[in-house]
Amino acid sequence: MKSTQHIKGIIIETICLLYVLLFIYAAVSKFLDFENFQVQLGQSPLLSAFAGAVSWVVPIAELFIALLLIFPKHRLAGLFAAFSLMVLFTTYIIIILNFSSFVPCSCGGILEKLGWTEHLFFNLVFVVLALIGILLLTPSKTANNTRKRNIIFITVPTLLVSSIAVVVLLFVLSEDIIHHRNNFIRRFPHYPATEMRQLDLKYNSYYFAGTNPGKIYLGNYTTPFQITVADTLLKTIKKHNIQLDRVDFSFRSAEIRVLDSSFYLFDGTVPCIYRGKTAHWKAKLQAPIGIRYTLAEPVDTNTVIFRAFAPETGENILGLFKLAKENTMDFKPKLLEKQIDGIFDTDGMLKYDKVKGSVVYLYKYRNQFIRTDQNLSAVSRGKTIDTFSKAKIQVKYLPGSKERKMSAPPFVVNKVIAVHNNLLYVASALPGKYEAIELWGTATIIDVYDLSNNSYLFSFPIYNIKKEKMKSFIVQGNQLFAIVGTHLVIYKLNNLFKSTLKK
Repeated sequence: MKSTQHIKGIIIETICLLYVLLFIYAAVSKFLDFENFQVQLGQSPLLSAFAGAVSWVVPIAELFIALLLIFPKHRLAGLFAAFSLMVLFTTYIIIILNFSSFVPCSCGGILEKLGWTEHLFFNLVFVVLALIGILLLTPSKTANNTRKRNIIFITVPTLLVSSIAVVVLLFVLSEDIIHHRNNFIRRFPHYPATEMRQLDLKYNSYYFAGTNPGKIYLGNYTTPFQITVADTLLKTIKKHNIQLDRVDFSFRSAEIRVLDSSFYLFDGTVPCIYRGKTAHWKAKLQAPIGIRYTLAEPVDTNTVIFRAFAPETGENILGLFKLAKENTMDFKPKLLEKQIDGIFDTDGMLKYDKVKGSVVYLYKYRNQFIRTDQNLSAVSRGKTIDTFSKAKIQVKYLPGSKERKMSAPPFVVNKVIAVHNNLLYVASALPGKYEAIELWGTATIIDVYDLSNNSYLFSFPIYNIKKEKMKSFIVQGNQLFAIVGTHLVIYKLNNLFKSTLKK
C-alpha cells in the first residue's frame, strides 16, 4: 500500500514538474520576446482582434498555474487550470488546422520548431498528463469522499466543454471583427504570392494600360502615343506607335487603356476619347466630349465610366459616357459622398473588374470604397481595415477666386488599387497593429478584400527592388503584375487565392 502511494506521489510530482517547466519556460519566452509574441497573435485567425489582451493573459496565467502546482496544497486546482489551458491550446490548433482561412506561424521558443500537427500531439500528451494527475489526486471511493469525487468528475467535463466553447467563441468573434469591423489588424499568411520573374524596363515612366490572356500592355507618360506589349513570360517585348486620325489637340495627360480587343486613349484636359483595335493600333476620335474629366475607365465597347467636376458645384462626380454618333453623358451625383469640400475629400481611384462587370471607386484619404455595376446603378459600400473614416485634409479657399488648395500635407490612407474577379487589392499607406515597421521600409503592403460581402481577407508584401517601392500593379487570372521602380515584376498568386475564391 505504501509503495503504491509512493509511486502515485512520484507520478504526481513528475507531472507537476513537467507542467511547471513547460509553463515557466513558455511564459518567460513570451515576455522576453513580447513584441514578436504580440505580432504572432495579431496574425492568428482566431485571436487577431484580441491580441492585445491575450498577449498578457496567457503568460500571466501560465506563471500563476505553475505557482499553484509548486505547492502540494493547491496542486489539484493547478491541474484543473492546466487541463483547461491545454484544452484551450489544443482546440485552438484543431480550428487552425481545419477551419482557418490560413495557418499562421507557430509560437516562439523551442516549440516553434514543431509543426502544427506535432504541436497538436504535444498538447494532447499534456492534456492526458493533467487528467492522470487529477485522477491520482482524486480521493479514494469512500462514504466520506463520495461528494468530493462527484464534484471532481463533474468539473472535468465541464472544463472540457467550456474551454472548447471559449476558443470557438473567440474564433467567431474575431472573424466578425477582423472581416467587418475594421479593427486594423492585418493577417499575413504564408507565401500567398511568389515572385516568378522580372524585367528591367530602364525607365520609371511606365504604367499599366491593361492585360489580356498572355499579354501585358504598358503605356509611358513620356511617350504617350506609344504602347509596349509584353508576353507574360517576359521573353517578347514589342512597341507600337498609336496612330490617331486627329492630332490637332494640345494633349497634356493622355493615357491608354486596353479592354479585350479594343484600346482607348483618354485625355480629360482636351477633352477627348479615341477608340481603336489592338490588331492595328489605329484610333478614331469619338464624337466631342462636352466636359473635362479627371479619370476614365472603359467598361465595354461603347461605355466609359468617368470622374469629372460637376458643372453646378465644381465638386467631383461620377458618370457614364455612351459613345455613339452623338455622345451622351449620364451623371450620378449621389455616388461620391462629400465630407469637407467635395473635391479633395472625394479624391480616389477608379477601376473596372471585367470578370465580374463591376466598377470600384476607392477614396484616397479615407477608409471607404464604392462598388457598382457597370451602369453605376446597383451600389454597395464597404470599408478598408484602417480606422480613418473621415478625410484628414485641410482646404484653403484662395481670396478673390473660387480656387481651393491643400493648406497642409494630406493624410493618405490608400495609395494604389487593382480589382479582379471580385477581389479588391489595395496598396495601403498605413501600418496596422502588431506589424514590424521594418517591413514597411522594405515592401509595399497589399490588403485583399472580398467584394461579394465587402470583407477583409488578408495581406501580403510586394518587396522593394534596389530600394525602390512598387508604384502600380494589376491582376490577371492567378498572376499579379507590378511596376517596382524601373522593373516589371510578375508574381504568381498561390493556392490561398484559389481557396478564397472557392469559399
